[in-house]
Amino acid sequence: MITGEIKNKVDKIWTDIWAGGMTNPLTVIEQLTYLMFIRSLDEKELENEQLEALTGKSVQSIFPQDDIGQSMRWSKFKHLDARAIYDIVANRVFPFIKNMNGGAKGDTAFSRYMQTAMFLFPEENKQILQKVITGLDELYEHDLAGLDMQGDLYEYMLGNLQTAGVNGQFRTPKHIREMMVKLVSPTPDDLICDPACGTAGFLVSSAEYIRETHESEMTAEQWQRFAGEMFTGFDTDNTMLRISAMNLMLHSITTPKVEYRDSVSKQNDIAARFDVILANPPFKGTVDAESIHDNLKAVCDTRKTELLFVALFVRMLKKGGRCACIVPDGVLFGSSRAHRALRRELVENHALRAVISMPSGVFKPYAGVSTAVLVFTKTGAGGTDRVWFYDMQADGYSLDDKRTQIADNDIPDIVSRFHTIDGEKNRARTERSFFIPKAEIVEKEYDLSINRYKETVYEKVQHEPPQMILDRLAAMEETIQEKMEELRGMLG
Repeated sequence: MITGEIKNKVDKIWTDIWAGGMTNPLTVIEQLTYLMFIRSLDEKELENEQLEALTGKSVQSIFPQDDIGQSMRWSKFKHLDARAIYDIVANRVFPFIKNMNGGAKGDTAFSRYMQTAMFLFPEENKQILQKVITGLDELYEHDLAGLDMQGDLYEYMLGNLQTAGVNGQFRTPKHIREMMVKLVSPTPDDLICDPACGTAGFLVSSAEYIRETHESEMTAEQWQRFAGEMFTGFDTDNTMLRISAMNLMLHSITTPKVEYRDSVSKQNDIAARFDVILANPPFKGTVDAESIHDNLKAVCDTRKTELLFVALFVRMLKKGGRCACIVPDGVLFGSSRAHRALRRELVENHALRAVISMPSGVFKPYAGVSTAVLVFTKTGAGGTDRVWFYDMQADGYSLDDKRTQIADNDIPDIVSRFHTIDGEKNRARTERSFFIPKAEIVEKEYDLSINRYKETVYEKVQHEPPQMILDRLAAMEETIQEKMEELRGMLG
């Protein structure tokens, strides 16, 4: 976790950029991302030089060995004056990183999406770039240690993305992502995908979970997969894809499969490929009916993205694959034919394991929408005997726009109960979590709203008889009159 002091320094960098006229948070993060990458290249070059000195073996250089090439290194230009820094970064370093790994012909996500990148620090105010470079360098030199902390820094910056996209997509809070990852428990042998990846938060959280739980036992082959093949993400926003590639790189995933793809369209034919899918797909808006893949229409004939994406998750999973996804509450109880068809698909043809109802403040300040987490396993042959419901009432943060940290937090309880699910058998429907048999869900037209099943105990309140209340009011009025007469007497 980054400290308050580090946050203050990041906020100061952010304020300097805003003062220079760059006010779009996504643009700010993208420009900072480039600078973080430029610095990381110099760090890698220093490691290569140290390795070469120790072993005597030649190591391929990142930067050209001539004077111009060496001038592009962070350690060489960071102490120069503002005009020199701007000239080197804008006219040498930025074009250099755009063409790394073969430029447009390169085979990495970063090299592909850098082709449309633009350097947007203002030329008329070169001191802004100098201030930001100085601020970042101070952070790295004095406050940050290693890639893990760098990832935390990046996560904090992403927290400034406080507006939803045009299709209702918005960043999922880290603690919610981590809860979902723990529910599906990815392993080093899994292929993991987020078909609506945004800034790649779910992929990063999955990578962190695998490192925390399996690092000591992973084989060389598994580490090789971890660096790239294990993680796949799709999005339709090139800016997001650039940020995704950088975010993953800052978490040691050097060659992720991050691609531009409209996941629910006919351009996406992927089926039965992934072991784990984690996602928070777009909630609002519709897509062109002609572009929707036919096999998704076969599950639920609709243009609503929140329904199409869940059908897509089923298709993209292997048999036995696990999914945890966020859906708006409407998916749980919507009465349209498409809503019922999708819920029937999950209950009848696969193993719907859990419905976790989340409070409406979880996604503030982006939106106050009520949501739930669906957890299911693809079987193709049913397997839903009962469904576990949990009524989450607190996630460790206040449910207002400030989202300050509080003590109340149901997430540890959710994860613990989910992984010891047999202990839930005898829980009453008046409790926070309970099972509902499949037959009852079918009877209610596959309604998955927790309110259809939860029982509320109303406490009987005893009220005083009306005559007693009136007598007490009369006595109070008499006392008031007496006090007022006393006051008149005092005023003479």
